[in-house]
Amino acid sequence: MNEKKLIYLDNAATTRVKPEVVEAMMPYLTQYYGNPSSVYEFSEEPKRAITHAREVIAQAIGAKTNEIYFTGCGTESDNWALKATAEAYAGKGNHIITTKIEHHAILHTCEWLEKHGVEVTYLDVDENGLVSPEAVEKAIRPETILISVMFANNEIGTIEPIREIGAIAKKHGVLFHTDAVQAFGHEPINVDEYNIDMLSASGHKINAPKGVGFLYIRTGIKIRSFIHGGAQERKRRGGTENVSQIVGMGKAVELAMATLEERKEKEAKLRDYLIDKVLSMVPYARLNGDRTKRLANNANFAFQFIEGESMLIMLDMAGICGSSGSACTSGSLDPSHVLLAIGLPHEIAHGSLRLTLSEDNTVEEMDYVAETIRDVVERLRSMSPLYEDFLKQNGAR
Repeated sequence: MNEKKLIYLDNAATTRVKPEVVEAMMPYLTQYYGNPSSVYEFSEEPKRAITHAREVIAQAIGAKTNEIYFTGCGTESDNWALKATAEAYAGKGNHIITTKIEHHAILHTCEWLEKHGVEVTYLDVDENGLVSPEAVEKAIRPETILISVMFANNEIGTIEPIREIGAIAKKHGVLFHTDAVQAFGHEPINVDEYNIDMLSASGHKINAPKGVGFLYIRTGIKIRSFIHGGAQERKRRGGTENVSQIVGMGKAVELAMATLEERKEKEAKLRDYLIDKVLSMVPYARLNGDRTKRLANNANFAFQFIEGESMLIMLDMAGICGSSGSACTSGSLDPSHVLLAIGLPHEIAHGSLRLTLSEDNTVEEMDYVAETIRDVVERLRSMSPLYEDFLKQNGAR
């Protein structure tokens, strides 16, 4: 039986764990399995390994080692940053600024906070998904305690003006958090240059395993514990450390930083090749997100007169893995909140396709993907009464 063709283009959802990462993790599952909080010598190696991973990650973003706190995922990191800030700075104010295109880890946390007395301003973005730094500054009030703007959007790939927003936050004495889950390991980030006070990241977006992430908290910020029950992570996150996963993330970060610029260049060339090919082959298609201020591996399209769900199924039958938006909302029938926020009408937002590449993809694969998309869209439109009506009206002019 022939092995089914597989072209994986959903790296924004999750990535393959690299063999070097698995190899680095294994000793901490089998040989060095001691609890790093124990006092005996057997626990020294797990403790040392966690410290090394923390150092690697801190160096990657220009932070101090003791400013990195390991978590279970990017979602936990986002929850911690927002909820703990709201609690710790309640005496100063109760207002948070964010955008309408944040990941649901931010938006749903903000909704929860609103039920507990916090006021949230959700800023609009332009047609490319960019928030205006001027709009951020205008939204600041005396009671504003936090600005949270994602580094790069997980659906359309647009990279936000983080440097400018960080400068504005610092000028007004407001804390600045960025959800960098999609950007960390893919874009160069320096927390001091960007005036970032807190930063969330996740391991499984950069070839580490699922179930590990971190939150960077700048020294001097007084947010409290998020998980109570132990003295781990300098008394800010209780629970025995997930040593093997932390080691895996440390190794993945090491690999990602060593190849970042070269990988970005390769992925951007493939991305642009795919975008140009799809837009030239498929009529009534558009690229979502900024053409140049976007993640190197992200291509997000909207195709008129079709449903994204049907397209994904047919692409899957052809061996292509993509998505219609965030992996966390793939079970939803509602159109993407991100696409609606950039001004797409519901009927076009429903026909979206997100393809996120890796350095393992090839030009030959992009050719096959573009041709398959063309064929799938043609087939779906041939069954669409809306498309038929459109052609009749168009031809009658």
